[in-house]
Amino acid sequence: MPEERESNETAMNPFQKNESKETLFSPVSTEELPPQPPSPPKKPPLKICGSNYPLSIAFIVVNEFCERFSYYGMKAVLTLYFLYFLHWNEDTSTSVYHAFSSLCYFTPILGAAIADSWLGKFKTIIYLSLVYVLGHVIKSLGALPILGGQVVHTVLSLVGLSLIALGTGGIKPCVAAFGGDQFEAKHAEERTRYFSVFYLSINAGSLISTFITPMLRGDVKCFGEDCYALAFGVPGLLMVIALVVFVMGSKMYLKLPPEGNIVAQVVKCIWFAISNRFKNRSGDIPKRQHWLDWAAEKYSMQLIMDVKALTRVLLLYIPLPMFWALLDQQGSRWTLQATRMNRNLGFFVLQPDQMQVLNPFLVVIFIPLFDLGLYRLVSKCGINFSSLRKMAVGMILASLAFAVAAVVQIKVDKTPHYSKLYLKTKSQDFHFHLKYHNLSVYTEHSMEEKNWYSLILHGDGRNISSKMIKDTDNKTTSGMTAVRFVNTLHKDVNISLGMDISFNVGEDSGVSAYRSVERGEYPAVHCRTEDEVFSLNLGVLEFGAAYLFVITNNTNQGPQVWKMEDIPANKMSIAWQLPQYTLVTAGEVMFSVTGLEFSYSQAPSSMKSVLQAAWLLTIAVGNIIVLIVAQFSNLVQWAEFILFSCLLLVVCLIFSIMGYYYIPVKPEDIQEPANKHIPHIQGSMISLETKKTKL
Repeated sequence: MPEERESNETAMNPFQKNESKETLFSPVSTEELPPQPPSPPKKPPLKICGSNYPLSIAFIVVNEFCERFSYYGMKAVLTLYFLYFLHWNEDTSTSVYHAFSSLCYFTPILGAAIADSWLGKFKTIIYLSLVYVLGHVIKSLGALPILGGQVVHTVLSLVGLSLIALGTGGIKPCVAAFGGDQFEAKHAEERTRYFSVFYLSINAGSLISTFITPMLRGDVKCFGEDCYALAFGVPGLLMVIALVVFVMGSKMYLKLPPEGNIVAQVVKCIWFAISNRFKNRSGDIPKRQHWLDWAAEKYSMQLIMDVKALTRVLLLYIPLPMFWALLDQQGSRWTLQATRMNRNLGFFVLQPDQMQVLNPFLVVIFIPLFDLGLYRLVSKCGINFSSLRKMAVGMILASLAFAVAAVVQIKVDKTPHYSKLYLKTKSQDFHFHLKYHNLSVYTEHSMEEKNWYSLILHGDGRNISSKMIKDTDNKTTSGMTAVRFVNTLHKDVNISLGMDISFNVGEDSGVSAYRSVERGEYPAVHCRTEDEVFSLNLGVLEFGAAYLFVITNNTNQGPQVWKMEDIPANKMSIAWQLPQYTLVTAGEVMFSVTGLEFSYSQAPSSMKSVLQAAWLLTIAVGNIIVLIVAQFSNLVQWAEFILFSCLLLVVCLIFSIMGYYYIPVKPEDIQEPANKHIPHIQGSMISLETKKTKL
């Protein structure tokens, strides 16, 4: 959780350059100045029900709840929007999803810089919230089927997501810290409790939104299909409410001026130390105890010592992105897996994107369960369950979660029963002998290697005909119900299953391509020929099945349809995802909560904002890893899950080795005065060269 940024006080430095050689004088008047009127006493802030909690934090907490509802609600349906509305494939949908997630964790650096160096926290929240709202409006417009074609929808979506990423990331480091600013120094205990309530509001917003917005998408129909515009519009409305509530408390807020960006100071200090060391690499110049000591010519010793402590922790951050690469796939790959499973729980039919609600729900349960139960039990058993060990166990649990996901994926991925034919060349002709009652026919068909084919037969009692058609290797596109038609009539047939789903099937055994349709019952499907209009009863189409419908006219009742299952419906319940969600959430609690606490305990308080920025950057890099693997691995889904599981195990081993050699620092050692750590500087430093000054 973002913490309040603390200004870094620079100490006097004997090697700091003089900016000017001029002597500056301040004019002093000998005349007695008239007495100034005393300043009016500062009005104390309004409190909540006589407590020590400022009333202003109520507006901030409500703002955070609405903003998190807005963000997580929109993100919950994002992958399926790419897949079913924009008609992107699974890899592209996954890549764009994680590119957006990564951008959301890069932009907090920009938001912190704007707040700390220019506008201050209050104005930054206001201005970037307006950008946030604009992004939601554009994103919702991009989900209206009547507004342009796919190109327009794609452009609006990408522009909207970019603005949302700038808004949500930009205010992320400001809101919590701005709430902390409202407390007086003597009310530190109340401030700590405020952050707990703030964290609770985040989880409450996430929990409620990831349950509601998938229902708005799937259970409400707009223009004859899933209502993505509503699923994006309601989170947008919550963001408007968040902004209005925040502005309502404007007159109550304590608004501190910008204090300078400590992240920028740290980066400049490190860069100066590296460049100064590079310029002074002569053997005549004495070495220094630490490479950061080469920044002493420009920066205070206190800052240098703080950065030294910081770099020790940042070294441990290098393996962390791999964990986030697995954790953040709950909204992409795991949601796509859920689309291929039976979502009927008997008492309730889940939407595939609703399974994400398990994560915030289990987080709320596991945090007190682990703190008050598991960790104390392990401690009583005499086991030293240190912070680094908890993080390593969290990695192992996430790795196991993806191994379980791979097993589930293998069970989910069904393939039809095909007979294998071995070709001598890339393309070969095969002879078929067809027997039907007293009929015997020889026919020949050509097939190419590494393809799937179906042989369609049609007999009318006097003759038998056949047609070889090429199939796709995955008929159930994205796990939805797939259908195709064979027309045995002597005239073309147009079949309509919805506003955007229609088939034009040619005469005399014409075959349509597979199309994905929604699960449900289709008792009267509208069909039309050049001289006739009729309806066909397709019955119930189960989720995940692939159906072949043959249109015939062998009865006096008009055209009829024969129904056959190429691939059976999904029988595996979506409840089988519960073990993998349980494992990965337990890993998240052990890894994320413990990791941030450990980081803060190992670095000075002045570096907390830098640690927060680095922590968010590891999440951004983790999402980039998923993007790269999704685009370039070309693995089947279960193999990709195994790949991620194995990669995290390797990273966990590396992290464990790094943690074994890491020597934890006691908090009291971090806060020691900097002059106890100032290295001995030799007098021969007079020959050192800096960027602009010769000493």
